[in-house]
Amino acid sequence: MVYAAEDIFNDGGMPGIDDEEGLIAPAGSRGVVVHFGHTELNPDQEIYLVRFECGPDSILGNPVGCLPEELTQEITVN
Repeated sequence: MVYAAEDIFNDGGMPGIDDEEGLIAPAGSRGVVVHFGHTELNPDQEIYLVRFECGPDSILGNPVGCLPEELTQEITVN
């Protein structure tokens, strides 16, 4: 279980979101890490695949690649 440490925006690589700068998960959104690894261009850079809750029913959205500094395990109240 993780939380978005900051607003997570589409960098243009997220299918299903038309707006390149669309908000994927606002800061404080709860998510689940479904996989982790390293970026291809920089093997020292960790990346986490996270499915954030979205919508009124808190259904898990599509997996999103997040950098460690974009995530926290601390519950934040907005």
